[in-house]
Amino acid sequence: MCTMPGGGKSKEFDYSKTMRTKELKNIEYISSAEGIEHTQLSGFFVDWPNPPSEQRHLDILQASHGVELAIDTETNQVVGFINIISDGIYAGYIPLLEVLPAYQGSGIGNTLIDRITARYKRLYMLDVCCDDDVAAFYASKGYLKVTGMVKRNLEQQSAP
Repeated sequence: MCTMPGGGKSKEFDYSKTMRTKELKNIEYISSAEGIEHTQLSGFFVDWPNPPSEQRHLDILQASHGVELAIDTETNQVVGFINIISDGIYAGYIPLLEVLPAYQGSGIGNTLIDRITARYKRLYMLDVCCDDDVAAFYASKGYLKVTGMVKRNLEQQSAP
């Protein structure tokens, strides 16, 4: 799942149906990137033309106001993440929510958005820009479709 326009193509998915199609028992959720190594972040940004390196991905997570990570405890691999940029008082923006393809459809994305939304429920606004094919997912979580404008510098997509 990619929330950033200009990212890779997201798979079509009917979000009106339950996401619990796969049962995963070995997923642990944490609210910090502390102790995470860049080697635990492989496989994200599928189909992005110019994705961030694993190290830059870690840098992005560590510089964020908040993160939620899903970790497969059998492999110690991060299999899903969400991050938020915020002033911590009034507004927050979710630039990224991704789940590794092999783990999609198991409820990880639902849990990640629920956890970050609960952590930042005191904010007046929590915004996300997303591709049309994942808009129904956010709508199912109470997010409203609005008109907005974005500017993307695709030369900087890899966060060099």
